[in-house]
Amino acid sequence: MPAESRRWETLEALKNSPKGNITFDPYWSERGEDILAGCKEALSLSSHSGVILQRLGSLPSQRSCFLGSSSGDYSPGFSEENPASISSKGSVPDITAKHATLSVTEQEQVVLHACSHEANDEDPEADVSEVSSLVSLPTISLLSPKAMEMAGRIIKFEEEQREKAKRALKQRQEMQEKLMATVAISESEQLKRFEEFMELKQRQEYQSMRDMMDRETKESIGRQEKLKEEQRHRMKILNLRLREAEQQRMREAELERQRQAEGRERLRNLNTIQEEILQLNQLLEPSTQTKTSLPPASLSSYSTRGNQLCSQVSEVVRKTAEGEFPSVEDMTVAQRALHEMRALIRLMQEEVAKAQEKKKKEQEDEEQRRKQVELQVQQEAQKKAQAQSAKEKAQRKGLQNSAEDGTLKWYKELQASAAQCAQSFEQLNSPKDNQTKKLKLELQKAATIPVSQISSNSGSQLREIFDKIDKLLSGRAVVSGGKSVSTSQHPQSLDFVSYKLAEKFVKQGEEEVASHHEAAFPIAVVASGVWELHPRVGDLILAHLHKKCPYAVPHYPPMKDGTSVEEYQRILGYRVDDAGVEGQDSFLKRMSGMIRLYAAVIQLRWPYGSNQGSVPHGLNHGWRWLAQMLNMEPLADITATLLFDFLEVCGNALMKQYQSQFWKLILLLKEEYFPRIEAVTSSGQMGSVIRLKQFLEASLQSRQISPPKGQLSSVFWRS
Repeated sequence: MPAESRRWETLEALKNSPKGNITFDPYWSERGEDILAGCKEALSLSSHSGVILQRLGSLPSQRSCFLGSSSGDYSPGFSEENPASISSKGSVPDITAKHATLSVTEQEQVVLHACSHEANDEDPEADVSEVSSLVSLPTISLLSPKAMEMAGRIIKFEEEQREKAKRALKQRQEMQEKLMATVAISESEQLKRFEEFMELKQRQEYQSMRDMMDRETKESIGRQEKLKEEQRHRMKILNLRLREAEQQRMREAELERQRQAEGRERLRNLNTIQEEILQLNQLLEPSTQTKTSLPPASLSSYSTRGNQLCSQVSEVVRKTAEGEFPSVEDMTVAQRALHEMRALIRLMQEEVAKAQEKKKKEQEDEEQRRKQVELQVQQEAQKKAQAQSAKEKAQRKGLQNSAEDGTLKWYKELQASAAQCAQSFEQLNSPKDNQTKKLKLELQKAATIPVSQISSNSGSQLREIFDKIDKLLSGRAVVSGGKSVSTSQHPQSLDFVSYKLAEKFVKQGEEEVASHHEAAFPIAVVASGVWELHPRVGDLILAHLHKKCPYAVPHYPPMKDGTSVEEYQRILGYRVDDAGVEGQDSFLKRMSGMIRLYAAVIQLRWPYGSNQGSVPHGLNHGWRWLAQMLNMEPLADITATLLFDFLEVCGNALMKQYQSQFWKLILLLKEEYFPRIEAVTSSGQMGSVIRLKQFLEASLQSRQISPPKGQLSSVFWRS
């Protein structure tokens, strides 16, 4: 420790001093010698004596007294309050010597006290013992100034050493404090680094644990998803199997129901056949009239064959009495028996009719010949009179009552072609088996549904409809109602589809165009495209149009002898049913729709065709129709309506095509033909006449006819 090192330095300094050379004698007190008797050097005061005296003067008086009393014989009773005692004990030099001795002794005690005070912080008990030892130490008397000087030097040295020790101690304390602060800072930083390291390690462990948990979670989720997917797959397979089983059960149930229904239907048909055969067999029974008309051998053969056929049918019916339904073979046998029975009855009736006719012919031959001659004479006379009156009337008015011969011939050829086409698919139109019935329905849907879907929404939709119709007519398969159907499935399919398609086009004009005039153009452009690729369909369209609207020929069918009024109205285009003949407004509306469709067809052409050949039915037919209409006698209400509708739809196209010739025809219509229309029109039928008059006046005044509403533009085909 610093205090101990200074103490040892102090002792080393004392050892090297003159006082340290004094020989120690433990018996000096007994001999009455002074303790410094061994030191021969003369005593003298040093220059540092003032310092010592000053320090001695600063000591408390109690210590001085204590030291004085402890010095024994040298300074008894020394104090500031008893100066007289000093003088009584000895002289001034003695007092000075004694004072110096006391000062040195006191100074050494002070040094020792200071040294012990420095170590007081470490051991308070040692400090107390040192103080007690200082008090008990014997005083040293200074007998010479040299000793005083040495003591002063020792004191000065001790002070220097003390100051040096203090500075060293302070410096060491500062260094220790700096070292402690540095160590504390280093330890704090190391603690922080350790805490950061531990925190980092904890975070890493937490992150690794978190990653491990995430991986386990992901793996668990993956396993769950995999299990779910497998479960879904198994459920899907089970559902598919259940659905297939249910569908199989439903198919089997449906087949069973169908089989039961077909069996019941065959049973009903069988009963009907048996009933009809029995009724026909009764006709084979001989009667009074037939006995006189037919020979007995013929009657017997007819009756025998009829009984055989009845036996065949009864045998088939007997099988069904056991609870079974008749099979297809049984029905074939029964139907064959019924056909044979009908043929047998027909043969017998023909023979009876021939016999009766022969008998009547012999009785009425002369009378019939006479009546025929008279009737022929009357008819020839009537025909001559009618021809003469018609000729005179035509010469007088310059107009015809019927169409030209070439037009009538063309009209009849179209009707004959349509009738021949209808007859060619008679077997498909009246099917006997279910498969043919289904094929007929599917073909009819495939032909009519696309026509019903024609609209002016977009050109792409119109093109899809046209392509579908073209595929069907070309023998390729199309999808209709979720099923694939083709005209190659039956030899009569193409004729059937062509006929139904043409019929549907005309029906759209009769219904859709009659209600919405703008619908004429999309329907007409598809019809024109189909007509160009499949001319037979175009001829059938004309045939259906002429049959429902003979004014599109134009043709005014005359009423023939023996024709009823209702039948004649049907020929003129009226609808006749159980409720009677349709009203005039409904009739005019339908005729207007069909004429508008015809006027649109003759001016349009399918834009995606080849456009290289001639138009199958173009504007020249529109010019022919208009010219022939003006050459025929006008009819009340119908002529004005049809002329207005035709010119409103096709007038702009005819004007561009024929230009001045067209305006000549319009002028002729306005000045010469229109008064004839007014003459045959009653006051209650003037609506169509007024519309036609206003149209003609506006057209002639502006020398322009506006394009019809609803006409398809180039923008429409890009939509």
